[in-house]
Amino acid sequence: MRQISARAITEAIKEAAIRANLELGEDMVAALRRARNHEESPVGKELLGRLIENAQLAKTEEIPLCQDTGLVVIFAQMGQDVMIVDGGFREAIEEGVRMGYRDGFLRKSLCHPFTRQNTGDNTPVIIHLDLVPGDQLKLWVVPKGGGSENMSALFMLPPSAGWQGVKEKIVQTVVNAGPNPCPPTVVGVGIGGNFEQCALLAKKAILRPVSAPNPDPQLHAMETELLEEINKSGVGPGGLGGRITSLAVHILMMPCHIASLPLAVNIQCHANRHKEIVL
Repeated sequence: MRQISARAITEAIKEAAIRANLELGEDMVAALRRARNHEESPVGKELLGRLIENAQLAKTEEIPLCQDTGLVVIFAQMGQDVMIVDGGFREAIEEGVRMGYRDGFLRKSLCHPFTRQNTGDNTPVIIHLDLVPGDQLKLWVVPKGGGSENMSALFMLPPSAGWQGVKEKIVQTVVNAGPNPCPPTVVGVGIGGNFEQCALLAKKAILRPVSAPNPDPQLHAMETELLEEINKSGVGPGGLGGRITSLAVHILMMPCHIASLPLAVNIQCHANRHKEIVL
C-alpha cells in the first residue's frame, strides 16, 4: 500500500482551489482566440477580446476570473493501493477548500436552500469518487458557477426520441439559456445510464480540453453536428448576437435501460475553471 497523508491532500486542494479561480486553462484561452478570429459580429468580436484580456489580467494580477467563484465539485480517482493516513479523505478535501477560499479571498457562495444563510467557508464540497487500479490519487477541482449551472437540464426521454430528439433537446437548452450562462459556453452532454448517472457524465464531459477531439468517432461526429447547430442560433458571445455561442460540445455516453433514454446537458460558462492534481 502507498500512503498519502491527509495534509498533502489539504495543501494540494487549497492551491488548486485558488489557481482554478485565477488562471483560465490554456486550452480555453486558445479557444477564445480562435473564436475571436471567426466571429463576424463586431460586438461579439469585441466581447471575446475582453474575455481574453480578463483572463490575462486575472492571472497576472492574481484576482478571480469572475466574482462567482463557485461551488466546489471534486472528481477523484483513487488507486486501490492507496491508503489515506493522518486524517480522513473528505475532511482533508474540505479543509483545503476552506483554506483556499479564505487565503485566496474568494467569495463563499454556499447557503441553506431556504433561509439563504451562508455556510461561511464554501463547504460542504461535492465529491465523486471512483476506485481504480494503481497507487495514485487523481483529483479534479471544479469550482462551478451558479449562472451556468442554473441553465443546465436533465431529460428522461422515450427511446423513440432517438438521436433527433436528443439533438433537439440539447440545442434547445443552450439556445433558451440565452445570455444567462455567460456565453461562449462549453456544453457537457451525458447520454445513457440512468437519472443520476447521465447528469454525472455531462459534468465529467466538461473536463476534457476543448482542443481535444472525442476519441470515439461516432461521438466526435455528434459533437461536431451539435456545435454547428448551436452556433447557427445567433445567440453569440454574451448573448449579444453573433456566430460563436459555444466553443465546444463534449459528450460522454453509456448504455441505458431498454425503456429509457436519459439525457443531461451541463452548461459551463466561458470561465471553464478546473485544475487537476496527481498525488
